[in-house]
Amino acid sequence: MHPLRHTLHNELHARPSLYFSEPAHVFHLAVMGSEAERQALLDSLCSEPVSKEMPQGITRFDGHWLKWERHAEFFTLTYVVTATTDNPHWLSLPDALAAKINPCSRLMINSVQIVVRKGEGWTGSHSEYGFKDPCGSSIGGGDAAVWSDFRLSEHGENRLLFVNNHLNAYRQGRMIRRLLEIETYRMMASLSLPAAKQLSSQLDVFDKTLADLSERNAAPDTHNAKALLAEIAQLSARVVSLAARHRHRFSATQAYAQLVFERLAELRESRVGECQRLGVFIERRFKPTVRYCAVTEQRLDVLAKSVANLGELLQARVQVEMEEQNAEILKSLNARADAQIKIQRAVEGLSMIAITYYMLSLLKLLYSGIHLLGVGLSPRSALIAMTPVTVLILLQILLRIRAVRQH
Repeated sequence: MHPLRHTLHNELHARPSLYFSEPAHVFHLAVMGSEAERQALLDSLCSEPVSKEMPQGITRFDGHWLKWERHAEFFTLTYVVTATTDNPHWLSLPDALAAKINPCSRLMINSVQIVVRKGEGWTGSHSEYGFKDPCGSSIGGGDAAVWSDFRLSEHGENRLLFVNNHLNAYRQGRMIRRLLEIETYRMMASLSLPAAKQLSSQLDVFDKTLADLSERNAAPDTHNAKALLAEIAQLSARVVSLAARHRHRFSATQAYAQLVFERLAELRESRVGECQRLGVFIERRFKPTVRYCAVTEQRLDVLAKSVANLGELLQARVQVEMEEQNAEILKSLNARADAQIKIQRAVEGLSMIAITYYMLSLLKLLYSGIHLLGVGLSPRSALIAMTPVTVLILLQILLRIRAVRQH
């Protein structure tokens, strides 16, 4: 059997929900920070050391159930405080848990409290829980109802009222888990919004710079090609640096947003009373954030491609100009070579004339010397005898010159 068989199969059971009966108060906290900070918090909450390989766990803390989960960028705690009565409406975070969380309060990205009430015999109203202009939905096909105004309390806590009509403990735990995941993933997806707003102003500047560079590149003046290419390379480096710095955050936003929309669909909402549905409220206010981040990422990618295309266009233009210059240089070299060949041939002709003249002069001196020695040789006979010798010598010189030229 494959060594990863059990590990991969058990991923189906990796993140179970907490199952409990109402009434209860559910506290959900999401904490970011380094792995060491999250591990230190987990060790302080558990009675025994927890392996860094464990993705989640359920333990007892101060007499109540506490569920913890590791995620890629954050760490969640879900604490269920069961009650025997429907009052009070809201509780503050239990002191024991608050004491453990306080050192990490600056890392807390989400804090949610869900008041869980049993619908059977419940005579209360969501208006009694201090909501201002609340949203409400019937979820799970009418088996439960949930209300919230999505306004933070003085402690930075988002509050929801959950009324269970026909859900058993297992379905109730899964439904509450979906609500908690919607809030946590929504906050994690929104983390890129400040970066997107800051990046948008930088992209405006880069767009103007790119437009200016494009106009300069289209100008007929080609003497500043080197400086223009350097500016394009500098702009490309800045854009690529921004893309590399923000790509992970924008990708995470898309992934978290997809999870939020999936969890909203799993609620199977329907209208309750005259309240706006929770899913409609969240989508109308959350989708613009997701779209803004997606558009900013798209602008960054398009800008990077545009700068790269401009750089390639300028390089092609410079290359064509260099080829034209090289062609002109080759033409001048060919013309110069032709002139040199002609001069060389003229020099060779003059050299042959000079050599012939010198040879004839030497032979004339030789004839004069022989004539002084008393050899009876007429000028005509001497010319006939010297002509073949002169021709052979000139022919030998010509063959030698041709051999050197071919080599």
